[in-house]
Amino acid sequence: EDKPGRWAPVTMADYVVFALMLVVSAAVGFYYAWTDRSQSSSGDFLTGGRRLTALPVSLSLTASFMSAITVLSNPAEVYRYGANIGFYALAYALTMLVTSEVFLPVFYKLAITSTYEYLELRFNRATRLLGTLLFIVQTILYTGIVIYAPALALNQVTGMDLWGAVISTGIVCTFYCTMGGLRAVVWTDVIQLGVMLAGFLVVIIRSVVVQGGVLNIISDSHQGGRLNFLDFDPNPLRRNTFWTLSIGGTFIWISVYGINQAQVQRYISCKSVTHARLSLYMNLLGLWSVLLSSVFAGMCLYSVYKRCDPWTTGLISAPDQLMPYLVMDILGDYPGLPGLFVAAAYSGSLSTVSSSINALAAVTIEDLIKPHTNLSEKQLSWLSKGMSLLFGVLCIGMAGIASLMGGILQATISIFGVIGGPLLGLFTLGILCPFANSKGALSGLLAGLTISLWVGIGAQIYPPPAEMSRPLPLNTEGCNFTVTNNHTTLHCNVFRWILWLSSVTRPAMADWYSLSYLYFSPVGTMTAIFVGLIVSILTGKSFKPKKTFE
Repeated sequence: EDKPGRWAPVTMADYVVFALMLVVSAAVGFYYAWTDRSQSSSGDFLTGGRRLTALPVSLSLTASFMSAITVLSNPAEVYRYGANIGFYALAYALTMLVTSEVFLPVFYKLAITSTYEYLELRFNRATRLLGTLLFIVQTILYTGIVIYAPALALNQVTGMDLWGAVISTGIVCTFYCTMGGLRAVVWTDVIQLGVMLAGFLVVIIRSVVVQGGVLNIISDSHQGGRLNFLDFDPNPLRRNTFWTLSIGGTFIWISVYGINQAQVQRYISCKSVTHARLSLYMNLLGLWSVLLSSVFAGMCLYSVYKRCDPWTTGLISAPDQLMPYLVMDILGDYPGLPGLFVAAAYSGSLSTVSSSINALAAVTIEDLIKPHTNLSEKQLSWLSKGMSLLFGVLCIGMAGIASLMGGILQATISIFGVIGGPLLGLFTLGILCPFANSKGALSGLLAGLTISLWVGIGAQIYPPPAEMSRPLPLNTEGCNFTVTNNHTTLHCNVFRWILWLSSVTRPAMADWYSLSYLYFSPVGTMTAIFVGLIVSILTGKSFKPKKTFE
């Protein structure tokens, strides 16, 4: 028997809107493949010939890591834990400041294609190779989640074909990355950011109309405890507070903007260092716009379902399906509009996956192939395209593995924290500590990685108790149907049983595993820097840069 709230699946108009977004993205790739056909160097393909200006690069920087996870998981996070994730705005601002003053000048002046080249210039070849391999693992893991997560959430609520969507997204993405290189990636990102914001806007405007105004939505959120902006609890075990979001968030986003190949590759493709700096600060406005939209969409979500929560009642099986459920609920009667939201979620995926494929191709060519071969520029250019194709296929395959993973937002931030944190520590050690040497660098990276993995895996086995994560209450009193919630009850009972079992066998270190997932990155970064400095002091100075940093 159908549960209340299940509508007819998406219409032909919705498929047309979604297909249009894919066709436009593919067309951009084809356009740049045609216009750049005379340029045969791998540098042109991977860095756009360093001729890009601040505006498209800034929009591309915003789109790269504002993925479908932002479109689906941020509103669900606000719905369950409150709007204090808005404190990310401060983390974004601090990130741009640190990146433009510390990391950007070094990478831009060295004119390198792969950020990991810096590690060999500053330390040694082994450090560069380890950094490259960690980046490849992190990016393929992340990309799999980014492709699979929105497909699953949208399939279960809208009825859109799951693997059809996964494979079509992956193929289109691989096509325009392979054909058009970085310039195609940047310009498709610009289009996709527009589609993402349009998708949010449609949902927000319709919710405001349904709920009778913006003030009603704010009032509902306030009464439901969602406007929890005054949470200044310094306890590092708490999930979301001002400190975990602003400090932990800053470390995570610096590891993305400061050293992640996908982002660095964009701003060093600008035609001058001024354009590169400007692109970072203009991108900040884009990040704030997307954050504000996703937080307000979460408040709309709570306002609409404050009396009858679709998750508790079993109408949906995971919080990540809340946004698609709301879309089908309030926009289902408007053909094409649910399709616009689906396109928004997938635009987020496309922009992130294309950035990842392009970055993976760049580090593989520069760090693993070029140093060991004597290929011509034309051969390297063809090899770059081949690598884009290979990584596209790998990322689609990874989506299959991602289908076995749990909570999206936490999973992705954990991946960035566990691997990105120690890498950030390594680069910081190189740039800010002149006496750090290669032994210190490698020891620091391995120590940071060990500690991060230990904490990250421990947090999966011993999840933090509810008094630390503090999910806000959800209500089902206003539901006009009988709640028969077998799936959710079973899930809750199993979850409670696992929690009880882990509490009975809970080791003395279990509280350390309850550390907020936002702190995984700072722990890895600080460990890498601390161990790196100690080992460098003990093993003496050996700082012999092969290239000037001035």
